[in-house]
Amino acid sequence: MIEDKIKELGYELPEAPKPLAAYIPALKVNDLVFTAGQLPSINGELKFRGKVGAEIGIEEGAKAAEICALNCLSVIKSVVGSLDKIEQVVKLTVFVNSADYFIDQPKVANGASELLSKIFGNKGKHVRSAVGVNELPLNAPIEIEMVVRI
Repeated sequence: MIEDKIKELGYELPEAPKPLAAYIPALKVNDLVFTAGQLPSINGELKFRGKVGAEIGIEEGAKAAEICALNCLSVIKSVVGSLDKIEQVVKLTVFVNSADYFIDQPKVANGASELLSKIFGNKGKHVRSAVGVNELPLNAPIEIEMVVRI
């Protein structure tokens, strides 16, 4: 079971985060599930704040990306009932709240990508965009959207 694998790796699947505004956290369309952007929060508390490359280093940013990925999985589970239904992680869009001249967004996004590969094996391999942005909600360093096929 996928949730057992997550625990085996030393992680915990958090409660599905509540939306910050007028949207739903995940939507199933045919055999795909799309998540809204997820921040690095656990139980409603943002675990990291600030710009990567200034207040946050690459390693901390990668840890924040792991939390975002786990939150994405949590909201997917809230829609489909079990993470074991995931056949393929299709795409990640990783937004990095970047300091001026910071260019290592892919290294930060690897936190999420590598975790998904550990959890799902080949089913965790995905396409990805890692995008540097000027600001994110609540001054979060990372926000991730995920698409999976079930």
